[in-house]
Amino acid sequence: MSFTTDESRWSDVWIAAAARGTTICGDFLAATALALALQGAGAGGLAVSGLLLAATLPLVVLAPLAGRLADRTDSRTLLVTIGFGQAAICALLAVVEQPVLVVGLVALLACGLAVTQPCLAALLPAMVRPADLPRASAISQTAVSLGALGGPVLAGLLVGQFGTRVPLLLDAVTYLALVVAGLLLRTRRGGRRPATASPATAVPATAVPATASPATASGAAVSPAAGSSGTTAGQAAASSEAAASSEAAAGQAVSGGVATPGGTEIGWRLRRDPLMLVMVVSTAVVIAAIGGINVIEVFFIRETLEGSATTYGLVSAAWMAGMLPGTWLAVRLARRLDDDAALVRGVLATLAVCSLMVLLAATVPAAGVLVPLWLVGGAANGGENVFANLLTARRVPEAMRARAYASYGAAVQGGSMAGFLIGGALLAVVPPRPLIAGAGVVGLLVVLVFVPFVTGAARRSSSAGLATPGRPAEPEPAAGDTVGPWLSASHARGSGTSSS
Repeated sequence: MSFTTDESRWSDVWIAAAARGTTICGDFLAATALALALQGAGAGGLAVSGLLLAATLPLVVLAPLAGRLADRTDSRTLLVTIGFGQAAICALLAVVEQPVLVVGLVALLACGLAVTQPCLAALLPAMVRPADLPRASAISQTAVSLGALGGPVLAGLLVGQFGTRVPLLLDAVTYLALVVAGLLLRTRRGGRRPATASPATAVPATAVPATASPATASGAAVSPAAGSSGTTAGQAAASSEAAASSEAAAGQAVSGGVATPGGTEIGWRLRRDPLMLVMVVSTAVVIAAIGGINVIEVFFIRETLEGSATTYGLVSAAWMAGMLPGTWLAVRLARRLDDDAALVRGVLATLAVCSLMVLLAATVPAAGVLVPLWLVGGAANGGENVFANLLTARRVPEAMRARAYASYGAAVQGGSMAGFLIGGALLAVVPPRPLIAGAGVVGLLVVLVFVPFVTGAARRSSSAGLATPGRPAEPEPAAGDTVGPWLSASHARGSGTSSS
């Protein structure tokens, strides 16, 4: 982790947010354009679901490797290299026409996303202090929402005028924002840089001042035999304890390539954290229930409701428009939630609202009526992102965060994949309207089933000492240290991570 002032730290937050928002705009632009192209060419639900699966499967399969890569490789190297690679893939996607090649290139593009998503998710926590977690999350989520808001609208306009080539070329240009961000960001993590790169967090063991840590001060104070020579056993023990404490703190706080991350490798596992496990599993299952709407929606709007391509783009954008106020409302609430279990309940409540909006969508007589429903659902989705992000940042040690975000993303994208498959298969035999109603009902039932598990998970987590409510999963950093969250939106309704 590089040492940064408050001003430069927040400039990094804005740079990362702007880059992510730009690439998200390109992602949604390309995804909407390809979905419209398939529907216009007479393809069925299975073809659309196959395209979405190609964009999702690598995020699930590669999650373990991608998370480790993001934790151990310099973030600048990853962003620059993969950003150039993804731009080249999008350029190829704009000129190929064979469906097999299109699906293959989309899958290859998702392989890059599998790495850059956890990289950025773990990089933002190195930019802000714990007190700034909600605000940093809201800034990033706002940029993502604005990008996702513009993508479908641009696609609806551009596809009708120019076909799919222009939107895909624009997507290629947006990926260069990752390259720019990688070069401009002062904050970096991963790789093998010297621990002394962060003077506020890496204190050399051979030069530990008397006030370096609480252990040093307490050690000196309780040494009754301390003499003027300063060579007593009590002082020696205090110095040893302070040195060990400083080395451990450096291993946890400095994310720039320390070979041994202060013991955090064995300090946290998803399956051993009941609250995180409930949050991840419930989110994944709800998304599996309502994620099929991503496949069904284009047919519901274009055929059942007889809406235009522009209307489809506007309705899709409404969900992201709702995320903007929802994100900032959740930030105000999250600052008051010191209990981690309350954050999990917040996740379940927002997932219930998303499911309810999907259920109500099945009753609309015209496509325009979907807009207010999607605004409310998007607001809930924005709140879910903030709560899930803050919970992850609180409970996962810094050296493990990329892997934690990758694991969470894999579960979410796995749920999305299941929803795509179910939605695409059922669409061949069931009309869109009853399918949307069924998805909403199942989503609400899943939330109700998981509500009782939160109390038990909170009790088990507390007895295991996994995290202190309201505090990060690692020691509070010194004044120069920075930690904070990042979590993006998804095509999947209620999701907390992004897809191509």
